[in-house]
Amino acid sequence: MTHFMESGQKPDHVMLPAPGEASESFRPVVLDPGRPVDAAALAALRDAPHLREVHDRIEEQVEELLRCRAPRDPFGGRSAARAVADVTGGRPGTYGRWVWYPWSGRLVHLLPEAEFRLVRTDRNRDKITRDQQRSLLARRVGVIGLSVGSSAALACAMEGVGGAFRLADFDRLGLSNLNRLRAGVHELGLEKSVLCARRMYELDPYLDIEVVRGGITEETVGDFFGDPARGQGLDLLVEECDAPWVKVAAREHARRHRIPVLMDTNDRGLLDIERFDLEPGRPLFHGRIGATTAADVRDLGREETIRFLLDIVDGDRLSPAMTDALTRVGHSLSSWPQLASGVMLGAALVADTARRVLLGERLPSGRHSVDLEALVPAAEALPAPHGGTP
Repeated sequence: MTHFMESGQKPDHVMLPAPGEASESFRPVVLDPGRPVDAAALAALRDAPHLREVHDRIEEQVEELLRCRAPRDPFGGRSAARAVADVTGGRPGTYGRWVWYPWSGRLVHLLPEAEFRLVRTDRNRDKITRDQQRSLLARRVGVIGLSVGSSAALACAMEGVGGAFRLADFDRLGLSNLNRLRAGVHELGLEKSVLCARRMYELDPYLDIEVVRGGITEETVGDFFGDPARGQGLDLLVEECDAPWVKVAAREHARRHRIPVLMDTNDRGLLDIERFDLEPGRPLFHGRIGATTAADVRDLGREETIRFLLDIVDGDRLSPAMTDALTRVGHSLSSWPQLASGVMLGAALVADTARRVLLGERLPSGRHSVDLEALVPAAEALPAPHGGTP
């Protein structure tokens, strides 16, 4: 499948996915109706049996664009309809881009990339200035582990923290994941990497997203970090997986390439920051695993894995519920507990910190906790309803 971006040379033909390929697709097709080859593909799509919906609100988007550009006098003394017609040349159907989402069968009419980005991120101002937004959209973020990590990736994409992403996970969506992942029951069995990429592209079809569908292995870890000399390297890594080998190997590569690493542990709002970009000799996990290498933890069993993870996160700082749960995983619990509220809090922490790191703030390495139960503590005794006697 071909994904057309606003810049760069486009091929002289458009490869649309066959209907049978849609279930595994994750990349939309962006069509420019001003190009004859794209216009032909667009015409073919309109007659295709797998087209389920055409969504065209382009004139409203143009109005928004004009309001963003000139809030005080968006239409320059003209009527809204006249101003929109002037922007679109009186031919709204051929203005902008048409985006084909093969997995949903939707064809959506959108603003061109620069205008789309301006409007979509306009409400970020001036918490994020337009210059900062452009800088952020030029950066590439890697995310390993797309259970907790999918929320962080989505939050970054929504806020415009990164214009390119590299996602890795080997797992597929299960029913028990739906307590914390943004997905539907019709997507059970879908690869988590594909699911995350789809959600991000539905926010912004102009993103550049690569997926490592088999997860991080010895064969894929080098490619995941990319070649900085070719402009393919990562600018920041979000690591959210459970496998000890992957956690250590990812940091070894990040340190070698001087890439900062963020990790949310999804318990008591614990955020980990490792600034290998500022401290290339920094020990992994703040020195909590000593000289342990990825090779040393390659074949850990369940109990050894739990002990290793406890060493990483500092078991003494875990919540009582998590501490208790870890002793029962594999016996009376199928896995450790995770709540949607905790995952979303972690996503907010990661996205906010990623933005600040990528904009050049010298946030130091370290650990930070945003414990909601401590910030919003329960009273020792609940008051009686309406002030009456309990």
